[in-house]
Amino acid sequence: MSERTEHMPGTPSWVDHSSPFPSAAAEFYSNLLGWKTKDAMPPDSGGEYHMARVRGKDVAALSSQADEGAPTTWNTYISVASADEAAAKALTAGGKTLTDPFDVFDAGRMAVMLDSAGAMIMVWEPKRMIGAELVNEPGALCWTELVTDDVEAAGAFYGEVFGWTTSTMATNGADYTLWHLAEGEPPIGGMTAISPDRHPPDIAPHWSICFAVADTDATAARCAELDGTVAVEPFDTDQGRTAILVDPQDAGFAVIALTNPG
Repeated sequence: MSERTEHMPGTPSWVDHSSPFPSAAAEFYSNLLGWKTKDAMPPDSGGEYHMARVRGKDVAALSSQADEGAPTTWNTYISVASADEAAAKALTAGGKTLTDPFDVFDAGRMAVMLDSAGAMIMVWEPKRMIGAELVNEPGALCWTELVTDDVEAAGAFYGEVFGWTTSTMATNGADYTLWHLAEGEPPIGGMTAISPDRHPPDIAPHWSICFAVADTDATAARCAELDGTVAVEPFDTDQGRTAILVDPQDAGFAVIALTNPG
């Protein structure tokens, strides 16, 4: 089922885009992915938070930057039972807390953290807002992936903070790590090692995201028309046809036409 009314603690539940120009980002992604967007912030708040919807369901958001001059990025949130507990576990596991846990109105409670290798990850303790209400459909989130320079250390960190376990599969001629809530459970995300064959030399550990689309080639072509960049041309994988794109504000993301939407 693609509709969600809750997310199990430990599962990726939400993504948002932070940039200097959130209204422009909202226009780009609306034209690219068919989103309907609306700024949820009060007019006098000094910031923007454009909720993006598909079929009337929340799928992502596009926001102002918390820190002026920070790079434009897509952020991944993990659903947790307690943001305070998750932040404390991250410190014990060798990570850092960039923003201590705080309430986001009545929507939920969150914290911003760095894992042991420096990849930024958010935690979300849901209250009124659960996170994404739709996944695995065109225009909605379908996968999140950690790109890191230390797979073993990442396994230990996320295992301690969220209780995740890992397994390894071969895909497209290379080993790929899958995250699980528990051994034997379906995968909730992935992890790949930074490689000079597949990544630019200056890449830092980070979480990447992927949106489902109906037609990868058409989406890539549309991205270019909208002044985005096709970083990796469409190619076939075991999971479906995918491409790596970059928006006009330099945030990267992937799209895929899933072979077996779940």
